[in-house]
Amino acid sequence: MKVIGVSGMPGSGKGVISRLAKKYNFKIIRMGDVIREEALKRKEDVGETAVDLRRQYGPSVVAKICIEKIQKNSLEATPKKYLIEGIRSPYEVELFQENFPEFTLISVFSKTKTRFGRISKRKRFDDSDLFLEFKKRDERELGFGIGTVIATSDYLIVNEGPLWKFKKEIKKILEKELKKLRA
Repeated sequence: MKVIGVSGMPGSGKGVISRLAKKYNFKIIRMGDVIREEALKRKEDVGETAVDLRRQYGPSVVAKICIEKIQKNSLEATPKKYLIEGIRSPYEVELFQENFPEFTLISVFSKTKTRFGRISKRKRFDDSDLFLEFKKRDERELGFGIGTVIATSDYLIVNEGPLWKFKKEIKKILEKELKKLRA
């Protein structure tokens, strides 16, 4: 089984990695979807839910839910290739490494100004086009430990240039990791 994790600040390009991985037949699991689903159930703000879940159930609660999804799905899926988008804390990384010995972590970095521009354009319901709200979200993410995750990842891609260049780098990494799966 191949499990790849993806981390990066909001608007850095994690979704592009997920869309490309899907073309390589990876099953995509988005940690943000787990939070958004729970926020809808609770009728809370997504950011509030992210903090509350971790406060209530521990810093790796979202990772535990994702692992359960993978274990359930892996009984049916062939080939067993998963990409987990949106890893935020070192506790999550540790749990994925314990459960999947071949776990690989890719992080993507983009400047604050670049990320804010992307988020302002994408118009997802939990995004804000107000810079102060954007900065508040960044601070929350950093509070979860995402800086440590990015600093200790297996691969770091800088996403500041043209999209074709970013995609080329992603494909190179995915193909390298898939070769390990076949070996």
